[in-house]
Amino acid sequence: MAQSEQPRVVVIAGGVGGSTFSEGMRAELGRRSADPATIIVNTGDDLWLSGVRLQPDIDSVLYRLAGQNDMVRGWGRAGDSERVNAELQAWGAGWSWFTLGDLDLGTHLARTGWLREGATVSEVVARLSQRWPLGVRLLPMTDAEVDTHVLLEDGRRLHFQEWWTRHRATLAPRAFENPGMDAATPAPGVVESIARADVVVLAPSNPVVSIGPVLAVPGIREALSATSARIVGVSPIIGGRVVRGMADVCLTAIGVETSAAAVAAHYGSRSSGGVLDAWLLAEEDAASAASVAALGIRPVVAPLWMRDVEATRAIAATALEA
Repeated sequence: MAQSEQPRVVVIAGGVGGSTFSEGMRAELGRRSADPATIIVNTGDDLWLSGVRLQPDIDSVLYRLAGQNDMVRGWGRAGDSERVNAELQAWGAGWSWFTLGDLDLGTHLARTGWLREGATVSEVVARLSQRWPLGVRLLPMTDAEVDTHVLLEDGRRLHFQEWWTRHRATLAPRAFENPGMDAATPAPGVVESIARADVVVLAPSNPVVSIGPVLAVPGIREALSATSARIVGVSPIIGGRVVRGMADVCLTAIGVETSAAAVAAHYGSRSSGGVLDAWLLAEEDAASAASVAALGIRPVVAPLWMRDVEATRAIAATALEA
């Protein structure tokens, strides 16, 4: 795609990888003077805690694009304090292992108040997006509540946040579930954005619990199948290892090897009922290109380490060219 063109871009994202990639895509589209990207964000990580609604992936993307995120911890607001969290702990409220920063809690209280007043999740995300110049359009995957639960090998069922944050994914999972998903529908604007797009990019997010819930919303896979856009995925696996987090545990639980080629096969080629037309592989995984091509997916080998905004912008540019 020539730089003189102005592609309409949709990014499907979740978690730190999705927020980092979204920042790079914003930078690349800014260079091209293209329309702002639409970022469709996973809401499967959402939960109720101490009476407020938390949306970790939405907030991760929001704070990153607003320049408000804590780069050291990788989550929450920069310069945040934890006075209210300490008071909640003193009352025995919430989870002792789940920290709510004071500034972050302000976001959750605003969100909860609007939801209690009758606003939809989409309307709340739109309101949150007005505070800072994000340079993108943020959309939740759905307005329905479809939190992720983890079914353990010992039969217990935990909310994803407890399994991920408290236990650091050390408890063996048997399956991941999204109660209520069958009745969910795409949030307003999601299907329309995909239909109008020239390029749809699957960010290098956790394939199981970040991208997986988005693709599971009834109607979204159908929209991806029908769009004339090219669908490009960016591998979250480099050199046979996850870049961040415990995605390898999630992949193992669903029977997928922790490799770039295996994740490409998990998504599948659009020509065979999957979602991908092209797949960005790290240079460290160049030997897997033939395996990806055999799936009917165009492999593109490129540097994939998102070390800074410029490196991530270059990855976004490669995705658009693919």
